[in-house]
Amino acid sequence: MAETRYDIVVVGGGPGGYVAAIRASQLGFKTAVVEREHLGGICLNWGCIPTKALLRISEINHILHELDKYGFSADNITFDVSKVVQYSRDTAKQLTRGVTHLLQKNNVDVIDGHGRLAGQGKVAVTKDGRDAATLAAEHVILASGARARTLPNIVPDGEVVWSYKEAMVPKVMPKTLLVIGSGAIGMEFASFYHDMGVEVTVVEVVDRILPAEDPEISDFAKKTFAKKGMTIKTGAKVTGLQTGKGGARATVDTGAGKSEQLDVDNVILAVGIVGNTEDIGLEGTRVQVDKGHVVVDEWQRTGEPGVYAIGDLVGPPWLAHKASHEGIVCVERIAGRNDVQPVKPERIPGCTYCRPQVASVGLAEPEAKARGYSVKVGRFPYQANGKALAMGEPEGMVKTIFDETTGELLGAHMIGAEATELIQGYGIAQTLETTEAELMHTVFPHPTLSEMMHESVLDAYGRAIHV
Repeated sequence: MAETRYDIVVVGGGPGGYVAAIRASQLGFKTAVVEREHLGGICLNWGCIPTKALLRISEINHILHELDKYGFSADNITFDVSKVVQYSRDTAKQLTRGVTHLLQKNNVDVIDGHGRLAGQGKVAVTKDGRDAATLAAEHVILASGARARTLPNIVPDGEVVWSYKEAMVPKVMPKTLLVIGSGAIGMEFASFYHDMGVEVTVVEVVDRILPAEDPEISDFAKKTFAKKGMTIKTGAKVTGLQTGKGGARATVDTGAGKSEQLDVDNVILAVGIVGNTEDIGLEGTRVQVDKGHVVVDEWQRTGEPGVYAIGDLVGPPWLAHKASHEGIVCVERIAGRNDVQPVKPERIPGCTYCRPQVASVGLAEPEAKARGYSVKVGRFPYQANGKALAMGEPEGMVKTIFDETTGELLGAHMIGAEATELIQGYGIAQTLETTEAELMHTVFPHPTLSEMMHESVLDAYGRAIHV
């Protein structure tokens, strides 16, 4: 089969891959992206976007059942599960079509099939088990993403035990649900189903939910969810699961030698992800894999000359915007641009779109102290903010952490309404290396939720006005 030559070939068309391909083409490289299933990857098709559509629907359902608080009344509020799912799927399809258009607009060739390394500077593409194309390129970027991790004794069956895919397209709404794992994925699904009227239990093996967040935020989240009626068991482990047509019976080790049984209609397994390192041609190369992820340097280079890796394939944080930014950094470095900077994981905002929303950037308080910083910490509650009260959203807080010596913003952490939209203000501040003084002298508009960001900074230095 004749080779087609490119400057850059990207294996995988997710948010890391397609963005890298577009930027490469903008920089003058002849570029191709190989995708075996859906452009946009897991994020657009089965992750970020459709789950946010579902969470918007569950937020509406919650509001409809709280109408009396706002002076309205309504009877017999119902929903159609099939239409809920269809709205989510249609949203994803619309964006996938948009990615196709963007690639065409930027003259990126899209190769349909499964790509794998096939020798130095070569990518072999197969489709339905047959050879489809052979591509040659000086630079190959691996962006094959990741898949849901399973447990040795608990494997999704698509009927009773769900992965994220089945959880997004329920045929009927369960009455009871067990969510195993309380990271971002687990808590978003727990929040969605709880707001749709499902009795939800979350089991987390570590001592707090949302373990990637600042402990104070995790604790606030647990108390808030429990107050709403969600059952949360931390420091607990599902040690056994029996399934049948009627649902599942889980055995939960709650610690100190105690265990209990829980009967539920469905189970969602949300215990992390593992990189898709298999069958992409790593055998015989210098590419190293550690704990299920490809090892790269600060410029996304692997140990194999001319081979790079980005996104979920290279490990945490497992975020679409991190993958996209890595793709841009990678190709700009290949192009020899001297203004490009390596990705700094601590400056990547993390967002969880449960209700209440959770968002953060930078170091958590324990991490900052462990690194030797003497810190100043500020806090401001949503219940003291006029806009939050007007919205009927008084639950939440903003926390900021500064280096006492230099005034550097080390970290910011939020829980509450629209936290995922607010956090980027602190992200910009960190990128610009803004000090506490500059944040204090910034004028925040009133009445807005963003005022809490200002007040939290002021509180760190004993200058808060409204609390």
